[in-house]
Amino acid sequence: MRSLPLPVTLAVRLLPVGILACVGWAWSTGPMSEPAAKDAHDAAPQASDAPSSPSASVAAKSYAKPPAPCGTVAAKTVSSLVPGAKTAGKELSATDESVRRGCSWSALKGYDYRWLDVSFEVKGSDALAQQAYKDDNGDPKASSLNALGDEARVTSSLTTKDKQDTRESVVTVRKGNILVTVTYNGSDFESKGAPANDTMIKGARKAAGDAVAGLVSAG
Repeated sequence: MRSLPLPVTLAVRLLPVGILACVGWAWSTGPMSEPAAKDAHDAAPQASDAPSSPSASVAAKSYAKPPAPCGTVAAKTVSSLVPGAKTAGKELSATDESVRRGCSWSALKGYDYRWLDVSFEVKGSDALAQQAYKDDNGDPKASSLNALGDEARVTSSLTTKDKQDTRESVVTVRKGNILVTVTYNGSDFESKGAPANDTMIKGARKAAGDAVAGLVSAG
């Protein structure tokens, strides 16, 4: 058989290499690469798979600021709990009214003295208020109150100074990110005694109910 010229021989020997190179190009970058690219696209995270925006992770905050405190307790409640007091109340001084506001009522009628005050404290979120409410529960005698805000409790104490008894009941309520504290106390200067424990607890509970309702209506 006649020998092929050298250039033709090299071309024949290199032909398989050229074919393989073309096939490799077709799979890697040519038209044959489309399915792979599609698979890669399908595997990539879509917009719906991306982490939520920062605003979505902002802690819930039910209230931006405390309400005007003296308007939260109904006039008839003030009259019944603090006979003789001006129902308009007196707002307590506060360094930052966007965080804390309070109001008080007090009067001496005959020999009976009564004091009532209510305060509202705003926390940065509902969760922070919940934690603050939990951390402040240091009185083992505190009793839970139902159907008042998100959670509530009451404490009561009797103190004696210069042979004069004073009884005080304190109701603490958490409503969203606001802590509501109602303090109600009284003394009988004639008998040197103090009002009954049940009377003071019911009074503080009533005022707290008004305060929470006033908070909700103020929005």
